Amino acid sequence: MSSIAGGVGTTCLKVRITHPFHPQSGHELDVVSRGRHWGEDRIVYAARNGALRSIATHLTDLEPLDEFQRVSGTRAAFRTADLLDLCGLLDRLDGTDNV
Repeated sequence: MSSIAGGVGTTCLKVRITHPFHPQSGHELDVVSRGRHWGEDRIVYAARNGALRSIATHLTDLEPLDEFQRVSGTRAAFRTADLLDLCGLLDRLDGTDNV
């Protein structure tokens, strides 16, 4: 990479990874460009080692919250373990204990 290449196409825009299960959730990225790559809206950014990487826009704060996220405040009402216990209870009450 040349010494001037880092400035080409930069936007001075910073985005934060907001997806809770992404390994870099909460990290801020400097956007180099944004566009459609591999059939989806993606952000290209420079990694710490200088390599260009990309991430789907919907994993960042650039993507607006969908209706469920907006209404739920991005929190789930129930834990997965509790829902599985409920399914087991309902199966036992129904007499179709499949577990």
